[in-house]
Amino acid sequence: MKAVRFHDYGDPDVLRYEDTEQPVPGAGQVRIRVAATSFNSVDGNIRGGFMRGPIPTSLPHTPGIDVAGTVDAVGEGVDGFETGAAVIGFLPMDGDGAAAQYVLAPAAVLTPAPTSIPLPDAAALPVVGLTAWQALFDHAKLAAGQRVLINGAGGAVGGYAVQLAKRAGAHVIATASPRSAAAIRAAGADDIVDRTATGVTAAVTEPVDVVLNLAPVEPADLAALVTLVRPGGVLVNTTVWMPAPGDEDRGVRGIDLFVRSDAGQLAELVALVDAAELRVEVAERVPLAELPALHARAAAGAVHGKAVVVPPAV
Repeated sequence: MKAVRFHDYGDPDVLRYEDTEQPVPGAGQVRIRVAATSFNSVDGNIRGGFMRGPIPTSLPHTPGIDVAGTVDAVGEGVDGFETGAAVIGFLPMDGDGAAAQYVLAPAAVLTPAPTSIPLPDAAALPVVGLTAWQALFDHAKLAAGQRVLINGAGGAVGGYAVQLAKRAGAHVIATASPRSAAAIRAAGADDIVDRTATGVTAAVTEPVDVVLNLAPVEPADLAALVTLVRPGGVLVNTTVWMPAPGDEDRGVRGIDLFVRSDAGQLAELVALVDAAELRVEVAERVPLAELPALHARAAAGAVHGKAVVVPPAV
């Protein structure tokens, strides 16, 4: 089969489009014929060798932690997944990913794919959708009537976070650049702060219950966001290289989010997609052979929105 792999850690040019053997499913595993994977920023961090502590990988390594595809073979002890079934999942970060024509997945991380959108586009949902869901509901405990500030709403996670927060009945304030403001407004944001024109702390004049930080801001800027949170509120931070600040005197909690695979939550997201209550946005579709170039563009800050990566037909 064709796959993109790296044999050494480093810059995007370590990625090779090459032939390798099809994997064979073991106990509890499913082999998936990949319809698409997607690019996530953590893919670049793993490739660069920056995550070897928390995410140890074996070389050569195939990136791509999102997967959408069809079940091709099942291992011993797998129930509930028939050959030909369309599935999606968030693959283990320390194993080989879906930047290939086939990939192995633990059956426990998979859920049936949405039926209302093209299967390759569904690869844009798992990691970023689960990040938004877990930030808002597992950690922030967002409830109807609360005010939430989503800092960095113009990215892939932000689009889902705005939709989910609005659906939960929150008042949504989002920071975004002019390039993404229209999309964020369409996603349901009540107020949009142009981050290129004004400071967030100056623009948000009423306290919020929740801050969700999705942007790689300076530590001082992240600390300033805490001042916008009402006593007893919470700041959830996804830029995990910078610990989330809090304010103990006012009871404001700072939480660092490490997204986890959860097939049950992913199934809830799929149900919202199929009920037309959650939109999956795909900015571009990239052939698998061009994944090294996509990594290079991402490293240069030239990838905007969610890119799905499509292998050649089998």
